[in-house]
Amino acid sequence: MQKKITMKKNISMKAVLTGSAILAAILLPQLFHAVGVLSGIGSAAGAAFLPMHIPVLLAGFLGGPLVGILAGALSPLISFWISGMPALPMLPFMMIELGIYGLTAGLLTKTKLPLFVQLLLTQIAGRAARIAAGLISIYLFDNPTLTVASACWTFITAGAFGILLQWALIPLFTKYLKGIQERYV
Repeated sequence: MQKKITMKKNISMKAVLTGSAILAAILLPQLFHAVGVLSGIGSAAGAAFLPMHIPVLLAGFLGGPLVGILAGALSPLISFWISGMPALPMLPFMMIELGIYGLTAGLLTKTKLPLFVQLLLTQIAGRAARIAAGLISIYLFDNPTLTVASACWTFITAGAFGILLQWALIPLFTKYLKGIQERYV
């Protein structure tokens, strides 16, 4: 009986975590875009700081691979339905990249690697998946909106500030939130 209650509680916690991550991944970019508009830099703040990535990474590190991939793949899709962002041409790339972020973060939590190394490997996997998706789009579908050199370079460098922000925040938030999780699970 106790095992059944614990299992239901765990499923409920994962559902709440998934929903919270999706909600945060939809709202944070809106906040960054609003700040960008008010400051006169437009949508560049969202592209530079990658606010959608933070909740997805946390979902993977805290909830595991299923929570991570759901949060990562669904966040851009639901955001697009609600706000039109990300732009339709970028939507599949973001769904792939963020889905891989969430999945990889969730899988790496089962290792004994330091959290920062897990984060680096997750970031590499997500960026590599996005580059691969971009190259497939260019070569197989003859996507005229992308060129090989600019696409690869943009995919790697566009979010440099966001990557640094993730390095600073993800380990701190993950340790803090795991502590809270352990107290209530």
